[in-house]
Amino acid sequence: MTIELTRFDAATYLTQPEDQAQLLAAAVESGDPHIVAKAIGIVARAHGMTELARETGMKRQQLYPNLNSAFGKGIFVQ
Repeated sequence: MTIELTRFDAATYLTQPEDQAQLLAAAVESGDPHIVAKAIGIVARAHGMTELARETGMKRQQLYPNLNSAFGKGIFVQ
């Protein structure tokens, strides 16, 4: 039996600012800088990189390397 996996991306489910804030608060509460970095990357993607670039005055190409460690490879779910 073959199991088909699909990529899970939390950013697609975090469409509301309140949900994004809760994720960031939980990450900070964990005290783990790796979890905080991952949460920042997820929220950045959820917010939209183009919009984030516009709001920060940075180019999208500048944002990706700066947030790269936060993005990670993602996880796969069944």
